[in-house]
Amino acid sequence: MTTLESISTPKVTRQFLLPSLYAGNARSVMERGVLATASTNWLIVVSGFFEPVFYLLAMGIGLGSFIGNVELPGGQSVPYAAYIAPALLAVAAMNGAIFDSTWNVFFKMNFGRIYDGMLATPLGPFDVALGEIMLALARGFVYACGFLTVMQALGLNLSWSAILALPSVLLIAFAFASFGMGITSYMKTFQQMDWINFILLPMFLLSATFFPISVYPQALQWIIQAMPLWHGVELVRGFTTGMMDSATIWHVLYFAVMIVLGLTLTTRRLKALFLK
Repeated sequence: MTTLESISTPKVTRQFLLPSLYAGNARSVMERGVLATASTNWLIVVSGFFEPVFYLLAMGIGLGSFIGNVELPGGQSVPYAAYIAPALLAVAAMNGAIFDSTWNVFFKMNFGRIYDGMLATPLGPFDVALGEIMLALARGFVYACGFLTVMQALGLNLSWSAILALPSVLLIAFAFASFGMGITSYMKTFQQMDWINFILLPMFLLSATFFPISVYPQALQWIIQAMPLWHGVELVRGFTTGMMDSATIWHVLYFAVMIVLGLTLTTRRLKALFLK
């Protein structure tokens, strides 16, 4: 006869370099997210692709016919549509990563209680964080491929180096997703989540997306240049127009630091919340 004393509770072990944080199985978290997206959120993913395309057609093709060319800092003059297209590509990467790492994470953390179940398995908090971020990267990659195809069809890729916009978009998405997930872990209400849109909107409007940064006062230029989206816009625009310089390296380093800090924040928050 089985007694309560004879029943042993299975012990969760994480056999990897950092056993308390990482089990080396972030792929399973990503696969679960892909299956959930395919069954419930596929329409939202599709709509995220068309949003920057509509902006491009309305602002770049429509308004651009009245504006003409825009002069880049290096002195090169490009059509207005070719000026805003790479910016919209960077914005699409940001929005896709932010949606996956904020609202999806907010629901899973506060309502679905999905992370509680994940961390009751051999998965560690770094597995969960990396898996969710990989899901955001996959979404950003799909957006980038589709939008670059549209840009190529419209003749807005002005250099062979436009192909390098693909890895740069993944870098941007990685940075925003890693930070977005960590920040969302502090959010408890829908009203608090609205602050995310409050921060994203001025970045979208001011980060040299539709106008050169030189049109702003000098003090405002410094603030804009501290924003991550400005670095993303400049990075992608440099590749699609062929105007690459030493600043490209600094843009890449900016996002590399952002990724490290974001992953550290997210991993620590998940460990503090679910592995008490």
